[in-house]
Amino acid sequence: MAVQLKLYTRTGCHLCEDMAQALAEQAGRLHFTVEAIDIDEDASLVTGYGNRVPVLMLAETLICEYFLDLQALQQALSEHTHD
Repeated sequence: MAVQLKLYTRTGCHLCEDMAQALAEQAGRLHFTVEAIDIDEDASLVTGYGNRVPVLMLAETLICEYFLDLQALQQALSEHTHD
């Protein structure tokens, strides 16, 4: 079963687009799906994240910010599947 990740983004953010593309390239191999969440659609998310996007999360665990950290992603997925 694929693990569900959340990617906090905003429209027009080139770093967000880059991370989404990098995640798409890894999703099949690492067995995860990504829910993209535009922080600008929720004032509390704007307050919480501000300009700190993209942010990749697994449940309440921060995986990485700004750029995809493949090693951190693999570790988070491994820890999640062994819980």
